[in-house]
Amino acid sequence: MRSELERLGIPLDLAPMEARLVAQLPVGDSWQYEPKWDGFRCLAFRQGDEVELRAKSGKSLTRFFPEVVANLRALPPHSFVIDGELVIEVGRVPDFDALQLRLHPAESRIRRLASDTPATFVAFDCLLRQLGRPLLARPFSDRRRALETVAVDMGDGNGLRVTSFTRELRTAKRWLNHRRKSLDGVVAKPLDLAYLPGARAMLKVKCWRTADCVVGGFRFETGRRLVGSLLLGLYDAKGLLHHVGFTSAIPRAQRAQLTKRLEGLISPPGFTGDAPGGPSRWSTERSAAWQPLRPKLVVEVVYDHVTGGRFRHGTKLVRWRPDKAPMGCTCDQLEPH
Repeated sequence: MRSELERLGIPLDLAPMEARLVAQLPVGDSWQYEPKWDGFRCLAFRQGDEVELRAKSGKSLTRFFPEVVANLRALPPHSFVIDGELVIEVGRVPDFDALQLRLHPAESRIRRLASDTPATFVAFDCLLRQLGRPLLARPFSDRRRALETVAVDMGDGNGLRVTSFTRELRTAKRWLNHRRKSLDGVVAKPLDLAYLPGARAMLKVKCWRTADCVVGGFRFETGRRLVGSLLLGLYDAKGLLHHVGFTSAIPRAQRAQLTKRLEGLISPPGFTGDAPGGPSRWSTERSAAWQPLRPKLVVEVVYDHVTGGRFRHGTKLVRWRPDKAPMGCTCDQLEPH
């Protein structure tokens, strides 16, 4: 049976346009700046009563976010394709863990989570506003105006939102410099840019944050007796040292000397709270092979995201902090503010 969504004129497997990471925001009157959201990138397709949510990977997200589907189906426009982000906010801060919990096989669990922690669809581009008339070739300024016609029907507080924007560089820089943990960065979009599926045609600057961490352990490089990564820890209010991530950004010329220094500090347990290599479906033999250290060394690292009280990605080593007391490296550095 032919789906009504096929009538839209935009394929369901369309790859979203992406952004290239740069160090600084571009300057000029031809740019629009928008907040970068920390969620699931998503294309929303609507034709009549049919709604489909597609992830950047091409996989369907429709069954995992029934409340978003219902909200999009309730809009007066019967035909649209919108590019946006699925986010779940807890205390006005995006909660990536809550999003990941949605990817569950049990429909009953999904329904309960949809009620307890409903998701919001944040729209930032319109690829189609009328049946069979795609807007991909139109400049972004035209697509933004089309999005705002849909936004009139979105209302407020119903799980649908149009992203804010500015065309003032000063305001965009203020967003970045404020360094709120609820902001992932800023995306810059040329006003004359057509929608280029799969291309990194936009620019993004991320909010990088720093934390002082205890080196609670390390791993050797595969097949070599040289340090490959440092395991990072932070103390909780009870004085327990929890593993929160790692950094492997160690200059090659320093690894031999650093390995000797670390081997002189090897002593269990290393981490007294959550430790590396705990049981999980992602665990490997290598993930469990680490050397515990006495908590004597402190490093400052740069990170982007925190998920579940841990760095979501590897961090960048900034400097060693011999002036910093290890017990002063606490988990509250990662709390939203």
